[in-house]
Amino acid sequence: MMGEADLGMKRSGFLNTLSGRFLMLTVAFVMLAEVLIFVPSIARFREDYLLLRLEKAQIASLALLATDGMISSDLEAELLSNAGVLNVVLWRDQIRQLILSSPMPDEISATYDLRKATPLYLLRDALVVLIDSENHAIRVLGNPVQDAGSLIEVTMPTAPLRQAMIDYGLRILALSALISAVTAALLFFAVQRLLVQPIHRVVQHMALYADAPEDARRVISPTSGVVELREAEEALQSLQTQISGALRQKERLAQLGAAVAKISHDLRNILTTAQLFADRIERSSDPAVARIAPKLVGSITRAVSLCESTLAFGKAEEPSPRLSRVALRPLIEEVIEAEALGERAGVTCLVDVPAGLNVRADSEQLYRVLANLMRNAMQALEATGQEGAIEVSGGETETEWWIKVGDTGPGLPPRARDHLFTAFQGGARKGGSGLGLAIAFELVRGHGGRLELQRSDETGTEFKIHLPKKDGLLDP
Repeated sequence: MMGEADLGMKRSGFLNTLSGRFLMLTVAFVMLAEVLIFVPSIARFREDYLLLRLEKAQIASLALLATDGMISSDLEAELLSNAGVLNVVLWRDQIRQLILSSPMPDEISATYDLRKATPLYLLRDALVVLIDSENHAIRVLGNPVQDAGSLIEVTMPTAPLRQAMIDYGLRILALSALISAVTAALLFFAVQRLLVQPIHRVVQHMALYADAPEDARRVISPTSGVVELREAEEALQSLQTQISGALRQKERLAQLGAAVAKISHDLRNILTTAQLFADRIERSSDPAVARIAPKLVGSITRAVSLCESTLAFGKAEEPSPRLSRVALRPLIEEVIEAEALGERAGVTCLVDVPAGLNVRADSEQLYRVLANLMRNAMQALEATGQEGAIEVSGGETETEWWIKVGDTGPGLPPRARDHLFTAFQGGARKGGSGLGLAIAFELVRGHGGRLELQRSDETGTEFKIHLPKKDGLLDP
């Protein structure tokens, strides 16, 4: 029982394969074609059979006429038997003559005139003979051979005709089955060679690549001669190349993240010590020190917070922002002072932000966004070696707050525009990593907003920050 079940499973599995289905379809379509040919072939066979009976009957009648009708009844019966007919009537010189005759077993059931037969009538008559299994007497009319008279008419039984048609049909079906089997086998091996084996090769390459996608040696090399399969191989090669590159990039980022976490850990300890000394400096009675100390403490506190955040999330994403009301202009001025942008030779900082404008954001994260954008602007100006300006403006609409950061630098290179917010690919200057813009983009997106490049040409570059007023966290 298990053996039969296994055999059944194997057969079912084969029929579900591309080769198996193609084989079955080939056999089915070849047999269908043969069936469509079968009916016209049967009709043609019946017509030839009847014409042969007329020709033999004419020869028999001419033999009788040559002897002036002086033949015995036995010879007449033999002539009719050889012709396969019951009676022979020949029309000559407008006279209808019964040349050969024998007793009629039944009345004539139908008359067929082969002189006026059309293909449609021949098909219909052939089907009628095959369907009707009774033996009938029929009359057949036709033209004599070699103009030996104007018309020849025979009477014949249908049973021999039907049997001959059945025998011919069985031979046709057997031949069709043989042709179908040979054709299917040839097509099966052709499909195996031209389609199935290349597809199996692609599948094997996919499985091999899946085991070690970071191994570039396992990327498929297109070799198929079939256009569609080669296009599929080329598409797979492109996909595998992109995936391998992305995995290598991800591995490098993971290694970099581990290194940054270690550095942040040690840097936090150093900054914590520096924070203790800054707290002591803050209590100094020196007016100048007392004025500078709060800013120093704020910078060190921000650095410690950044190190702790880096150690905390441990993923390639920023923590969720803690939203609160933030006065925008003082925050921008703090960035300018902390980055010493106003003290750079040849660099002018212009701030166009209403004094009372407050935005809802995480102050630390927004500080980092502005610092990254303004630092990039300053570096772009310094790279030109000429005087320039950094312009920061802000405002609001009914639905959002907006902040623009621009410069009068040379604009971004094409490579930086193509990968503007992608780490390690969107660097705007030689040697730059592009991390600043990538971090700024992620932080703004974490607020439910967006960071976009407004313009970048020979007159300068401008970025625009959009912060939504309604996010479901706080009332605007």
